[in-house]
Amino acid sequence: MIGQNIAQAAELLKRGEVIAIPTETVYGLAGNALDDHTVAKIFAIKQRPSFDPLIVHVPDWQSLENWVQNIPTAALQLAQQFMPGALTLLLEKKETISDLVTAGSPLVAMRIPAHPLAQELLRLLPFPLAAPSANPFGYISPTRAEHVAQQLGDKIPYILDGGPCTIGLESTIVGFPEGRTTIFRKGGIPVEAIEAVIGPVQVQAHSSSNPQAPGMLKSHYAPRIPLVLGKLTELIPQHQGKVIGVLSFQERYPEIPSERQFALSSSGDYTEAARNLFSAMRYLDQLPLDLIVAELLPEENLGRAINDRLRRASSKN
Repeated sequence: MIGQNIAQAAELLKRGEVIAIPTETVYGLAGNALDDHTVAKIFAIKQRPSFDPLIVHVPDWQSLENWVQNIPTAALQLAQQFMPGALTLLLEKKETISDLVTAGSPLVAMRIPAHPLAQELLRLLPFPLAAPSANPFGYISPTRAEHVAQQLGDKIPYILDGGPCTIGLESTIVGFPEGRTTIFRKGGIPVEAIEAVIGPVQVQAHSSSNPQAPGMLKSHYAPRIPLVLGKLTELIPQHQGKVIGVLSFQERYPEIPSERQFALSSSGDYTEAARNLFSAMRYLDQLPLDLIVAELLPEENLGRAINDRLRRASSKN
């Protein structure tokens, strides 16, 4: 069921149910982060491996401090600038956070979403919410309530509809191993914006197993139709005998029917491209195609995070 009844959503969560909630990044599959039974249901519904940790969502910084300790100065500086928002901090957890949430790590990923419905819901609850993206594990993340309904609608009792996500990419995850500020997952806040606040940072490539932070597995965000990356001017002629879809940054290609193309931003705007990425992949994945060909964006601004998602969407090919 899709609706906007926040009181009903809160009551379901208090009863140990798992529901879908909106955030500004993507829709989350949410449940009580302090209840191992509920957390286990999140893993089961998503078919997510238990070694891939979850992000914990809280309404404000005061709530966040209830669950973590020994917060680095750099984390405070970033929180002041980007929270609430598309920032997740990887911090030392208190014992009250279950090892199931963190996949046995002493660190927990904490986020304060900016979406008004998520904020209102979190303030009605006496517990934080564990909430990975509301999609089957490894598939394209949902940016609208109907995306969740198509994928998980028969597995959860409620989808809180907050409209289309304004960012459309998962949060940027920042940790502080041995005092070094490190971006573990590129996301809705560009690397350049992080560095403008605290100076140069390390950027870690994705991991293929035992990830230190959520969303770091090599193959992820993938459509069911094979997706191949490269120069579109070369890929399109190479696959003339196949029915192909095209995912481009700005350009459109006259040799491909328009309904089989999706340009992320005709004006070259990175924010628009990020907002459209998962919807574009989902649109092409629903067409009768043999192959999706796509191109990388310039490695700057949100282009870095978009390219990260595209590389992982194509990695199994």
